[in-house]
Amino acid sequence: MGKKADAPAQAITIIGGGRIGQALVDMGPGSDVLLKRGSSFPKDAPSPIIVCTRNDALEGVIESVPKDRHGDLVFIQNGMLQPWLEGRGLASATQLLVYFAVAKAGDTPVDGKTDVNPEGLTSVWGPHSEAVAQRLAAGGLACKVLDRPAFLQAMLEKLVWISAFMLVGVTHGGCSVGEVERVHSQQTAELVEELASAGAAALGVRLEAGAWERLAAYARSVANYPTALKEFEWRNGWFKELSREASASGKQDPCPMHTRLLAGLGY
Repeated sequence: MGKKADAPAQAITIIGGGRIGQALVDMGPGSDVLLKRGSSFPKDAPSPIIVCTRNDALEGVIESVPKDRHGDLVFIQNGMLQPWLEGRGLASATQLLVYFAVAKAGDTPVDGKTDVNPEGLTSVWGPHSEAVAQRLAAGGLACKVLDRPAFLQAMLEKLVWISAFMLVGVTHGGCSVGEVERVHSQQTAELVEELASAGAAALGVRLEAGAWERLAAYARSVANYPTALKEFEWRNGWFKELSREASASGKQDPCPMHTRLLAGLGY
């Protein structure tokens, strides 16, 4: 169960009863509203509304929540959500960048603190940032409240991590994240630099120096994690689209290594 250190009095609504959703409930005061698949949205659901579903379930979530409550939504999904959110009038919705892990439902979350970032990497941005950070603090988890530019930088950095490390790992037979960092560090560092540069240009942001060191340290903290290309549209697919757009405009591919590695896997 999640650690209840000074559990907040504020109840929240959680959509999705998986590992993360249940962990958030365990951190709370016992009066949260937990909505699982097929549940109707109650009129008196407390705010904020934290969406703990897979990316492919987001459309259904939006349809199930009354439009006048969309401003209360908090999205915690991995990947590039910005175009999807903007297309649905949710560009200002709260977003949580999760760097903690829950092995299975009911387990205590493990914070993603590293030897480079011992203060933790989980970050949040948006109108419900303080409520989200308070809930995580009740579970003993660190969470930085950021402004939008800083959050976009942090979001891009994690997108680069999951896209680069997963792709290199799958290219080498599906090895662990730790092996990617330890055995294939030169190739991965080059891919990280390439994706970071392309992503920063596309978003109009600038990553702070030391991105590879931070991402390698995070890989070491989750060294046994397996590699796989999941939710492609939201992760590597975003970089592939940058390459496609460049090609269609007669410009140089901003992600040539990424394109080459994907092609080698049939993507």
